[in-house]
Amino acid sequence: MGKRIMVAVIFIPLLLLLFYWAAPAWPWTLCVVFAGLSMLAVHEALWSTGFLKHPRVSGYSIVMAGLIPFWVYYSGELMPALLGLYVYVVLLFCEAIGSHKRLGLEKLGGAFLLAVAVPFFLSAFLRIRQMEHWQPLIILPLVVAFLSDAFALFAGMAFGRHKLAPELSPKKTWEGAVGGFAGAILSTVVYGLVLHFVFQYEADYLRLALYGALGSVASQLGDLSFSYIKREYGIKDFGNIFPGHGGVLDRFDSVIFCAPLIELMIHVLPAVGV
Repeated sequence: MGKRIMVAVIFIPLLLLLFYWAAPAWPWTLCVVFAGLSMLAVHEALWSTGFLKHPRVSGYSIVMAGLIPFWVYYSGELMPALLGLYVYVVLLFCEAIGSHKRLGLEKLGGAFLLAVAVPFFLSAFLRIRQMEHWQPLIILPLVVAFLSDAFALFAGMAFGRHKLAPELSPKKTWEGAVGGFAGAILSTVVYGLVLHFVFQYEADYLRLALYGALGSVASQLGDLSFSYIKREYGIKDFGNIFPGHGGVLDRFDSVIFCAPLIELMIHVLPAVGV
């Protein structure tokens, strides 16, 4: 627990510096960070699990994951995406053909899914950064995901009795899940109050509560989804880059599912205005 708190104390201020100091002056820094996180995440998923220890295929997938955040921020156009995907898929099948059936479709499909979905979902932060009034919105996915995780952890420790998914994550309980759900709603409403009374933004508290509710469900689904992968391949953590948390996927599993949902909700049900 001490290591988890220490990482949070160091890591969260660094993220705030990235979003509000580095990114406004040098937008490429945001791309570099999320490209790096995406590449590490794909490497963890392919190599830590033992799913695909093929140097060239994993290399193509890691490079693809690193390019997507830059495409999202600096282009977003169809033709560069089509070119990148075309080259990537052709390379995958060239490797499959040359492997004489040792490299199956399951491996190619898994590599493709991870190399495209993980960076594209994490790039929700880059797409939010491109919005007109991005400042109060860009940390909303982190508010929801991280505080949902924190409330779930503490509620589970205090009240946990009934296992949520014992075959996937033995320590998770229904009480913890409810605590995370309620905590995320409370956190987004409090965040709206801070935005309104401290920074003079207009906030729709009911919509923010909905952000928290649906975002918490997505966060916990993301957590369970990557726990599913870990259990399938018999590993405890994807890595050890974050002491007490594990690897990038261990720390950002909930964010990967939560961030694009919050981005969609910002477009469909805007909750913060000037």
